Amino acid sequence: MKSFNVTMPDELLEYVKTRTKEGGFGTPTEFMRHLIRKDRDERTEKELEERLLHGLKSGRSRVPAKAFFERMHAMIDTVAAEKRKVRRNGKATRSASRG
Repeated sequence: MKSFNVTMPDELLEYVKTRTKEGGFGTPTEFMRHLIRKDRDERTEKELEERLLHGLKSGRSRVPAKAFFERMHAMIDTVAAEKRKVRRNGKATRSASRG
């Protein structure tokens, strides 16, 4: 895992220390990771919403529903297989490494 330093005004540093304690985080680093993950999740959710709205505005699909879902299931199976392959190559996730 890599690290980097963050320079901030005293006011922000005090805020981080306070939120670390109030939020039940063990360290300011855990609090910062939480904020970064939250930002990433919100961005992903916004992107998904934009794509869904774009799809709704694009009109009716010419692909039959059955064919569409068969293609989606095949894509899900492919992604799942790739994730299993990554875990087997020694890059196990935390939950996968617990057994």
